[in-house]
Amino acid sequence: MRTDDFDYTLPEELIAQAPAEPRDACNMLVLHREDGSVEHKHFFDIIDYLEPDDLLVANKTRVMPARLMGHKKGTGGVAETLLLKRREDIDALGHVWECLVKPGKRLKQGAVIEYRPGGAHAPMSAPVCLTAEVIDYVDDNRGGRLVRFTPADGMELDEAIHEAGRVPLPPYITDYEGDPEKYQTVYAMDEEHSAAAPTAGLHFTPELIERLEEKGIQFKTVELEVGIDTFRLVEEDDPTQHVMHTERYHVNQDVVDAVHATKAAGHRVVAVGTTSVRSLESAFDPEAVAWESPCVARRFEGRDDSADSLGRGDIVERRDAKTSLYLMPGSTFHVVDAMITNFHVPRSTLMMLVSAFATREQIMAAYQAAIEKRYRFFSFGDAMLIV
Repeated sequence: MRTDDFDYTLPEELIAQAPAEPRDACNMLVLHREDGSVEHKHFFDIIDYLEPDDLLVANKTRVMPARLMGHKKGTGGVAETLLLKRREDIDALGHVWECLVKPGKRLKQGAVIEYRPGGAHAPMSAPVCLTAEVIDYVDDNRGGRLVRFTPADGMELDEAIHEAGRVPLPPYITDYEGDPEKYQTVYAMDEEHSAAAPTAGLHFTPELIERLEEKGIQFKTVELEVGIDTFRLVEEDDPTQHVMHTERYHVNQDVVDAVHATKAAGHRVVAVGTTSVRSLESAFDPEAVAWESPCVARRFEGRDDSADSLGRGDIVERRDAKTSLYLMPGSTFHVVDAMITNFHVPRSTLMMLVSAFATREQIMAAYQAAIEKRYRFFSFGDAMLIV
């Protein structure tokens, strides 16, 4: 297995620059793992592929205004900071963050950045609402820094971040000037924790969720704080050498109970997006006492490390846990029976995850079919349902 195995050529004009209107009107490719066949539908057709008592599990995380554009104190040079995660282990008040910075070579320890409302286009005469000092490097993260933030007098830190920051759209979205709320799911929580959106969930509307619930389909949420690996490609030729960074996640007991009940009744757990997949699969404890009905994912029955083979292992509650789970071909899924996802960047860990859930050959064929049908790719793009 090589990283090149997960590469493909995408015409630039197929990179979606704006969301579909309405959200659920986007295209949806349905991939059937049993025989590799595909169907071309719209996302609102998903109700036809879900059965009463199936369980949808979505990531409710909200994107924070994590992109800060400011000027380096002393030189006035433009400096960009992307907030990744608070480091309460360093500062209990939450003023120290792990960040990506540009230009990295110029932002060394001791560098001070000043941010004004309006970002880099704000006049230098405008008052500074937030100041940052680079205090250390993050060794396993190129461009990574530990940064201590100080709000202006009379302001709280989160208030100052909202004044200076904006929602960080991915770099391949170059000209979107629309409502930033379109980069949030309709079911996102109020608190903001993520550096990027769980984009498979962007296709849901309140009306579609209501129709699904009226059909008897369950809807539960987990939380995974999307972090740095959303922005990183696999650069190693051997993908097994790639190191995943940790992300914080939560799987509450009500989700565990719903998974148990769903599987015991012979129905499916359908993950909305790869972050929900990683949350559910990270919550599987291979040493836990097996539930009365083994927690096994469809099409992964009988694997050497599955609960039905070992007689042990189960999904368990996780609160304020951390995961660096890296799913690639050969990995066993224990919880997720079907998956809703977007079309992912070549050579990414997400391409490997979906290739582990189906097969690499099925995924590459499905992507080629989507390109031929002029699907829209990446964060604002179209959807795929893998059953």
